[in-house]
Amino acid sequence: MTHNFSDIPKNSHLTHLDAQGEARMVDVSGKVPTKREAVAAAQVRMLPETFVAIQAGNAPKGDVLGTARLAGIMAAKQTSGLIPLCHPLPLHKIEVQLTPDEQLPGYQIRASVTTKAETGVEMEALTAVAVAALTLYDMAKALEKSIQIESIRLLSKSGGKSGDYISSEAQ
Repeated sequence: MTHNFSDIPKNSHLTHLDAQGEARMVDVSGKVPTKREAVAAAQVRMLPETFVAIQAGNAPKGDVLGTARLAGIMAAKQTSGLIPLCHPLPLHKIEVQLTPDEQLPGYQIRASVTTKAETGVEMEALTAVAVAALTLYDMAKALEKSIQIESIRLLSKSGGKSGDYISSEAQ
């Protein structure tokens, strides 16, 4: 397969492509391990009656929030097996929070992931919130099929060559 890279600036360095334009995993073995952290978020919107049932612990499949939290943690640990070209990383801390939001109604999901490694954990944090949201849907779909997963995004990241990032939402 040939690729047309004529629209990419000549001074641009595409780290995940080889000279033939084929995808490759970046060699990070020469980098010094440093502390890195990433925080991601998502939200899940639902009907008021679904929200009330989950809050009351009345979902047919059981503990919706506990199961979604655990799924998010497990997903962060499996990111390199799910997302092509992600490096397997030693994760030192994974925290997933599901906070009720009556205004949606629904839940705000937030994941924080920390490592000391040669590359960052943004994908691990994003995977954690995505899978926690999907699990919340799965656990509550018997109550409502129209639940919406919204706004999966990176809030912040620290460490590494590219420096720190803080979204305007996180400030």
